[in-house]
Amino acid sequence: MTIPPNPTSGTTYVIGHRNPDADSICSAIAYAALKERRGETGYVAARCGNSNARIDSILSRFQHPLPVYVSDVSPRVRDLMNPEVVSVAANSTCAEALELIDRHDIRLLPVTGPDQRVVGTVSLPHLGGIFIPRLSEPRLMRQVYTSLTNIVRALKATSLHLRDENTVGQLFVRLGTMDIKSFWKVSEKEKIPPALAVIIVGDRRDVQERAIEIGVRAIVITSNLEPDADIVERAKAKGVSLILSPHDSATTAWVVRTASLIERVIEADFTSVHPDARIEDVRRKLAPGNGPAALMVLNEQGALMGVLSRSDVLKQVKTRLVLVDHNEITQAVPGADQVTIAEIIDHHRLGALNTAQPILFINEPVGSTCTIIADLFRRDNLMPDANLAGIMMSGIISDTLNLKGPTATPKDATILEWLAGIAGLPAKVLADAIFSSGSVILASPPAKVVRSDFKVYEEEGVRFAVSQVEELGFANFWQHARELATALQDLRQAEELTFACLLVTDINTQNSLLMVKGDAGLIQRISYAHVEKDEIFDLPGIVSRKKQLIPYLTSLLKEMAAEGAVARAPTRSPFTRKRRPS
Repeated sequence: MTIPPNPTSGTTYVIGHRNPDADSICSAIAYAALKERRGETGYVAARCGNSNARIDSILSRFQHPLPVYVSDVSPRVRDLMNPEVVSVAANSTCAEALELIDRHDIRLLPVTGPDQRVVGTVSLPHLGGIFIPRLSEPRLMRQVYTSLTNIVRALKATSLHLRDENTVGQLFVRLGTMDIKSFWKVSEKEKIPPALAVIIVGDRRDVQERAIEIGVRAIVITSNLEPDADIVERAKAKGVSLILSPHDSATTAWVVRTASLIERVIEADFTSVHPDARIEDVRRKLAPGNGPAALMVLNEQGALMGVLSRSDVLKQVKTRLVLVDHNEITQAVPGADQVTIAEIIDHHRLGALNTAQPILFINEPVGSTCTIIADLFRRDNLMPDANLAGIMMSGIISDTLNLKGPTATPKDATILEWLAGIAGLPAKVLADAIFSSGSVILASPPAKVVRSDFKVYEEEGVRFAVSQVEELGFANFWQHARELATALQDLRQAEELTFACLLVTDINTQNSLLMVKGDAGLIQRISYAHVEKDEIFDLPGIVSRKKQLIPYLTSLLKEMAAEGAVARAPTRSPFTRKRRPS
């Protein structure tokens, strides 16, 4: 599936309905242009469906590219994740990890290896496990797995003498606070080799001398109390490292333990997610309880791209939409209900659509959305250029059948005349070019034809769809009627519809044919003449889906509901809407 462009802050897509017709595309282009003329930035004309020969002909004539294709605006991980990732290298110390956690106030710290590949995570609870006293195992409380270089770095200490400072291994920390007579007896009892011992001591010369004598690994002298010169020389001669800590004994002992490498506390079992994953799909992974505090966002190579926390999924998504030529969520780009709908400009009936806050909603009973937008240009005393005027003319001509359709109004005629003057192009000349721009039935496979200008509706709990194509005569339709019937049935099943219709309109005669696939009870109630079998009907004078066909189908559904026909339907009746798999 095509992933939509990643919207930057302030981007608003002006977008028509799914499977767009000419008015949907032309009105998106026109409204984005109006916003630009008004000095409002960040508005981008978009579409959520494929073009067709008629749309391509219009845009080619007026030298305008197709709007950007946006297949889905569902919020993605990359929209809400924190890309400013704080991570720690796998060879870091606990002290360095703790400092990052404290400085950046984070709960989960990614651990990365070469090429920013994530090897695991560490957290405060994981790190805290190292430092919690274990009275039953006092030996473990003194262990530190590190090098002398790491100890110096953790303490921010001064090195007086170091030997094998980069060698990593198990060391044991002892405090040299006891009387010299007792010094080392406990260590001997615990069988700690002197070569693995790190002695923390103040300015007690006797303890320093004894530690050098038995050959400990290192002596850490606290509070910056510099030892006598001969102690330094004796330590060098004996191969004992000397470190000068700026802290007192208790603090030094704790910090030395934090010099342990994090490799033993890395949690390798972490949860990752791809940046293009849908937010609604990953929310359950961050559910309170046993879920992780955050998810590692990794690309295909396993490199760290960001972190998504529980608080991140509550952020407001940056994507904003202006819906043109529709106002029903079933007709909108997928994911529209999860982002901000900022405005709606439309000329259809009102559908079920809720917004989180008040919005600008312009809905007028005219024949085309382009009529509304062109009128906004006039009201603002803004003059579109000739090409943009031609594009808006095309939207009006297509949707009103050049003012001959039942949806056409005096306002459409007035606006069309105004635009024709700007474009320097008579409406009839443009109409002839548009309606002769090619047959949709001949130019497209049946599966695409039945999705041309395809809209889904819901009435009386029944979900159905109506597609519409406009042809010069019905010859092309009859040549492909059987294949179109199969494609319409496939569409009904794929979209889980009670019934699906294809309205084929003859632009010349202003008549239509209606093909229906689905519930037999509804088909039997259609009062128009059967042309062939029980699925194709002759609709003389019917050219408007919005004003003529949809009200008629709605009245049939209301009749069935009033008579209890829906309730008496069999268990597997198509009137029982299937639930999509969760």
